[in-house]
Amino acid sequence: MYRLNYISTGYRFGIEVSNPTWILSRFHMHAQLKRVMRVVLPPQHSTLSSLFLKYCCLSVLKYQMEVTSPEQESAGPLTRVCQWLKTLSDKFCDKVMEIAKMRNKLWQDDPRRIIHALKVGLALTLVSLFYYFKPLYDGFGVNAMWAVLTVVVVFEFSVGATLGKGLNRMLATFLGGALGVGAHCLATLSGRKGEPILIAIFVFIIAAIVTFMRFFPRLKARYDYGLLIFILTFSLVSVSGYRDDQVLKMAHERLSTIIIGSCTSVIVCICIFPVWVGEDLHNAVAANMEKLGNFLEVFGDEYFKVSEEPQFNQNKSFLQGYRSVLTSKSGEETMANLAKWEPGHGRFAFRHPWKMYLKIGNLTRECAYKVEALNSYLNSKTQTPPEIRGKIQGPCKEVSLESSKALKELASTFKKMVRTRSAILHIGSSKTAAEELKTLLKTSLWEEADLLEMIPAASVASLLLEIIECIEKIAEAVYELAKVASFRSSDAIVSPEQPDLLHQGAVQQVSDPAMPHLVITMAE
Repeated sequence: MYRLNYISTGYRFGIEVSNPTWILSRFHMHAQLKRVMRVVLPPQHSTLSSLFLKYCCLSVLKYQMEVTSPEQESAGPLTRVCQWLKTLSDKFCDKVMEIAKMRNKLWQDDPRRIIHALKVGLALTLVSLFYYFKPLYDGFGVNAMWAVLTVVVVFEFSVGATLGKGLNRMLATFLGGALGVGAHCLATLSGRKGEPILIAIFVFIIAAIVTFMRFFPRLKARYDYGLLIFILTFSLVSVSGYRDDQVLKMAHERLSTIIIGSCTSVIVCICIFPVWVGEDLHNAVAANMEKLGNFLEVFGDEYFKVSEEPQFNQNKSFLQGYRSVLTSKSGEETMANLAKWEPGHGRFAFRHPWKMYLKIGNLTRECAYKVEALNSYLNSKTQTPPEIRGKIQGPCKEVSLESSKALKELASTFKKMVRTRSAILHIGSSKTAAEELKTLLKTSLWEEADLLEMIPAASVASLLLEIIECIEKIAEAVYELAKVASFRSSDAIVSPEQPDLLHQGAVQQVSDPAMPHLVITMAE
């Protein structure tokens, strides 16, 4: 009689069997070939098989199997301790490997994160000099630690976030300290007994008013951190001044160290591999439009594909890239608020119209919700028969493909900051196909079809028509932004009224036939 032990993460399970080799061979076969932990036992062991299978399905992290004889079951405490230490070391090694893989993934996703960590370390090292060197320490004393604290709190991943926090902290510390000194001076005029009462009243009034101001949406979006620091600085200066007579010196030293810490953070963040959140917002909006274009590019072929296997059983993971667009609102709003703090850099001038990016983002999400509805018809169990779908296959595929080209063209020109109306051509082609689709829907092709079978295909056609309208709105918003932000003009398109010769293949007649000329034919 042998004992089969199954050891999982935090669990141990044992079953006594008479033929462990038979079970082990089948267990390893399924684990290696199918990656499914399953054991097949004879019919007389159905209860045992069910119990063992249920337990195996609980573990997805790690499995280890061992066969122990009755002699090993009666091993001494030292052997068990050694086995426990071996298992613990294996778990520790697995954890280290997991952390290493996570580190590599973070590095591959965005290498700027490692650089940001090094920048924070450098900034902290620089401000620590005020505490290490005696001449600097004598000038600020213990308040030099406020510079270190400021770097830890202010230094953010992007320039906009660091600059916004730094300016908020410096300005709030200055105003809060000045008001705290003023409150202390007024309170001292009332005598020793009345001073704490007046200070308490001042703290109550200022804290209540400023806290209520934090609920205003515009103030909360840009100055919430500054309002919080204002309350903190005012309370510290005014209250601590009751016991400390040198309140003015304390406020001056604290303000100086906070300015030093904030400036150090901003300088290091800007000068060493800066991360511009405005540029990230620009690329994110362009990427969202491209994701929708990628979906529409393959939607027509996927929906009208004739397959013996039901489509809802097939893997559609490559069509799920658009889902991130649905949840991008909060991220775009945060990046837009932080981008307003950034100075002019590269292609982005000072006071760049970041609000218009939010408008484009909202229109893109509106289109993404319709794409989500389209995707539901790919995975639906209720499908229109292929012969009915075939009646509208041509126009629907044309609308989907031209809409995809329009979105991709908008994303490309938007990302390159080029002012061109080349996407209008694809929108026009999609409108032409849409008119053909509407004509088919109005004809008598559906009279012999069942109404319930017709509804999914008609819904897909309706959604494609709505997507064209969304793309038109996105295009107009992009063109408006290009005009306001002074995107550079494209050489291929001279003016919006002039047709796109490159894509349409039009030929402009030469006024003078005798003039030597060269004809170049370009295939798209």
